[in-house]
Amino acid sequence: MFYDTQGYRAQLSTTPWYGNLPVELQDYLLDHSNLVKVKKGQRLYRRGDSFTGLYAILEGAVAVGSVIADGREALHAVLCPTAWIGEISMFDGLPRPNDASAISNVTTLHVPSSALKTLLEKKPAYWSYFGILMAQKIRVSFENHESMHLLSASQRLASRLLLIASGYCGINEKQTSLRLSQDILGSMVALTRQTTNQLLRNLETQGIIALKFGEIEIRDYDRLKAASLMGSD
Repeated sequence: MFYDTQGYRAQLSTTPWYGNLPVELQDYLLDHSNLVKVKKGQRLYRRGDSFTGLYAILEGAVAVGSVIADGREALHAVLCPTAWIGEISMFDGLPRPNDASAISNVTTLHVPSSALKTLLEKKPAYWSYFGILMAQKIRVSFENHESMHLLSASQRLASRLLLIASGYCGINEKQTSLRLSQDILGSMVALTRQTTNQLLRNLETQGIIALKFGEIEIRDYDRLKAASLMGSD
């Protein structure tokens, strides 16, 4: 089925990485992409899979992390429109280092690895733009690592909510309603569901957030920022 992928340019340009690309590269990624839809609970790719290309999230949310044999999860991020994912294996040629799982029904643009290979053979200077994409993720990873070791449980939870709401430093669009479960949030900050629920209820009592079924609404961004002790004005 034919899709006019050029129609997604405005949406993709709401986040800095794609919006700052040369127009020629923007066009190429759109012209060589296909729509891929994944239902809640399914995976875009699994840890250990071969590199098949990049994905841009258009609708829904994707949890990036790993699931080991006994079912335990180590979640790194929950990414929303218009994040691009899957670039690590593009650089080292090794299998996917993590799982990308849909936590809601998801629509993505998929740029196949063959199209990327053809592009970069003709335009090797474009590697630097994909390097910037990966550097964004590394920067966020360092911030998360620091918070896990230096902050209290309540500060870790507030800082992670802040990071997700702010769009992971520009990786995806800013949000005021975060569609993720308390189990997923707790997994990202190494807290039990019981502790996560208690800390969220404390934030709700203060009027900083509102809890809904499967959703966390940010009511006071500035006070959440203060609670995280992570940001600077």
